[in-house]
Amino acid sequence: MLHIVLVEPEIPQNTGNIARTCAAIGARLHIVNPTPFEISDRTVKRAGLDYWQYLDLEMHDNLDAFLDKYGHEALFFVETGTETLYNDIQFPENPFLLFGSETCGLPECLLNSGRGQTVTIPVLPHIRSLNLSNAVAVVAYEVVRQKGSLG
Repeated sequence: MLHIVLVEPEIPQNTGNIARTCAAIGARLHIVNPTPFEISDRTVKRAGLDYWQYLDLEMHDNLDAFLDKYGHEALFFVETGTETLYNDIQFPENPFLLFGSETCGLPECLLNSGRGQTVTIPVLPHIRSLNLSNAVAVVAYEVVRQKGSLG
């Protein structure tokens, strides 16, 4: 199973769009708190439309709680400005793709922890990054492509 991990997401519409993508491909969505919104907020649910019943969602109190449970798994940190492109990776079974908040990215302590591999999505030099929900879709569908099937 593919795992999408959002570390402290800030924009409910992005989280809703990502939830819909996860439901569509059979990925588990992990949300690492704190977030400035509740999952019950109408903006999150509206972005996911009527797909919430198909979403495999796991909430984590904070990054330490997530790492205590899953820190030994195959973690891939999707971040800007790294050398390794996401499509140069042969993803293993059950990868965890971690994405940081829209304004801060992933915490430096995580990136420097040695717990995972950092990968990037190429963009032109004058563009900072893709929208979070687009970035999740790009990398998640690469994993689906490599796997050859959904779910």
